[in-house]
Amino acid sequence: MKINSPLEAYKYLPQTNCGECGEPTCMAFASKLIDRSGKTTDCPPLIKEKKFAKKLAELDKLLAPEIREVAIGVGDRVAKIGGDDVLYRHKLTFFNKTKMFFDVTDTMEESALVERVKKITDYKKFYVGRNLLLDGVAIRAASNDPAKFASAVKKVIENTELPVILCSFNPAVLKAGLEVAKDKNPLLYAANKDNWKEVGELALEYKVPVVVSAFNDLDALKSLAKTFADAGIKDIVLDPGTYPSGKGLKDTFTNFLKIRRAGIMGDTEIAYPVMAMPLTAWMSGISDPVSASYWETVLASVFTIRYGDVMLLHSMDPYATMPEVHLAETIYTDPRSPVAVDSKMYKVGTPDENSPVLFTTNFALTYYTVESDLASNGINCWLLAVNTDGIGVEAAVAGGQLTADKVKDAFEKSGFDLKKDVTHNTVITPGLAARLQGDLEDKLGSKVLVGPMDSGRLPGFMEKNWPPKK
Repeated sequence: MKINSPLEAYKYLPQTNCGECGEPTCMAFASKLIDRSGKTTDCPPLIKEKKFAKKLAELDKLLAPEIREVAIGVGDRVAKIGGDDVLYRHKLTFFNKTKMFFDVTDTMEESALVERVKKITDYKKFYVGRNLLLDGVAIRAASNDPAKFASAVKKVIENTELPVILCSFNPAVLKAGLEVAKDKNPLLYAANKDNWKEVGELALEYKVPVVVSAFNDLDALKSLAKTFADAGIKDIVLDPGTYPSGKGLKDTFTNFLKIRRAGIMGDTEIAYPVMAMPLTAWMSGISDPVSASYWETVLASVFTIRYGDVMLLHSMDPYATMPEVHLAETIYTDPRSPVAVDSKMYKVGTPDENSPVLFTTNFALTYYTVESDLASNGINCWLLAVNTDGIGVEAAVAGGQLTADKVKDAFEKSGFDLKKDVTHNTVITPGLAARLQGDLEDKLGSKVLVGPMDSGRLPGFMEKNWPPKK
């Protein structure tokens, strides 16, 4: 049985509304437990009072996600995968974004290996208020030489704090890599029908997560996972194989669906994160690197949408990585909550008392579009983000989330005084909020200019209308 509503969680709480958790009521705290913005440990009475011990144990069990959450790596960049409860994100949301690991091999020249590791580590693309990053390094034992593999692993962990995956079917090679990286909680890839006993022993000895692999054989995959779980290995990742084309690709897609559906429906023996390997596109006979990168990106996109929790990738060309990280960010953004920035006064460039003052909504896409159009054209100004619950200008005006009262309240909360902090006592409203002009002038006691409908036209608008006429 799984708890799916605040009312169900409330039954296990003290029901005293003591407020020690920071919420006004136990029901409000129960809501936070359901959407995972709160933890049972945030309720002091539940933790401290012995009479609640049984309820706490039951509640933790009932709140545990259907798909086991597995951590790869340590520290700030630990990669958490799995942890989902639903097949479709609109029902709740998907929690741990698909993790992108890019490969290096132990046969690379040292300088080339270090350069690639640093490129993976330093990758950063700004998108709607956040930086999109890569998640880790997969070290492939192309040499099948334990000493050579250990040397490559050592060089990788010396040059990055990112999590690593140790890739080999040879237990001796994996053990050599583990000796070097044992404090980094690497993911072992992989145990299969030939090496499961030795790899399982390594996972137990070093207490690290492990991949079990059976290509296009879900019965064998489930059997391996159950064997490992019965042996005391809990952090398991499933690799059903990723075939890059033809019937094999269709089978792969079907296998991913079957695994996740079974896990969500309560089959605990296969309720683990799933690994996809889009880099198999490079092994499919495609000779042109651009075409291979393209097809790898197609595979990554498919399995980001359909339950790939961690991926092994090769191409770092911008046209490959950008769609991959962007799609993962989009799919794992909570569809129930618009992405918003903090409601406050922002500086664009180096504004002073003569600079224009504008406002927009706190919907992240709106704010960063306006901010980018201003900054890229060298317009030094003050930009107020009004709290509209993350809704864009036109919809917020129509729905009542953007009103003159709310703009006034936002100015007051920001501490910015139009009559004292600037010399012109003027504010520029978005063109889509033109109907608020009169109310704004009454509420703010300031002159209000109606800006363009599109922030891309702000440079031309400023040339004609700024400084304002007295």
